[in-house]
Amino acid sequence: MKRPTRKGAATKSTRSAKGTAKPKGAAKATKQTKASKPAKKAAEGEGPWARFFAPRSPGERRFWLVKSEPEVFSFDDLLAAPGRTTFWDGVRNFAARNFLRDGMKLGDQVFFYHSMANPQAIVGVCEVVREAYPDASALDPKNEYFDADSDAAAPTWFMVDLRAVERLQRPVTLQEIKSRRELAQMALVRIGRLSVTPVTQDEWRVIREMASGAPR
Repeated sequence: MKRPTRKGAATKSTRSAKGTAKPKGAAKATKQTKASKPAKKAAEGEGPWARFFAPRSPGERRFWLVKSEPEVFSFDDLLAAPGRTTFWDGVRNFAARNFLRDGMKLGDQVFFYHSMANPQAIVGVCEVVREAYPDASALDPKNEYFDADSDAAAPTWFMVDLRAVERLQRPVTLQEIKSRRELAQMALVRIGRLSVTPVTQDEWRVIREMASGAPR
């Protein structure tokens, strides 16, 4: 995500809370940093993340993680938003954009991750309530995430709507995640700079168990 922009569709309309891959000190939305090999493969729908772009079986639900700096837009802000819903705009990284635009579908479950925080942690669960549509902030010259190269007729950047489902019983920190062998290949760990990443069903299960305090 770009800087943690999360735009609480109704709470903090001046800054987009969701972001592309970097939170506050993020580079301008129009600039792209050199992608790592894992991020490049993710952007191209290759490697271990290709499955998240594959056709789904009937009723299949997939899992994701989005990041936001809590000082910009926190899970509490999402809970306080009308309908506990916000549009997730401001993504300015192609790999993250592809996960959001091409991967996320209605009903998918999403971890809400506080980035640039102490500690960084997964704190809540959301669900996708509207699939990808053009990100208006990219076309607004007054918006900090304006992209002069964007074209309304052929949008480059997209956003989705997310609704809060529940706060985790306890946060699951990045340090804890990195300590678990079962999570060593998690996209959050492997391509951690991205603001939108996929989560496998097994990873989702392990983290939910960690959040509940269930024994290993």
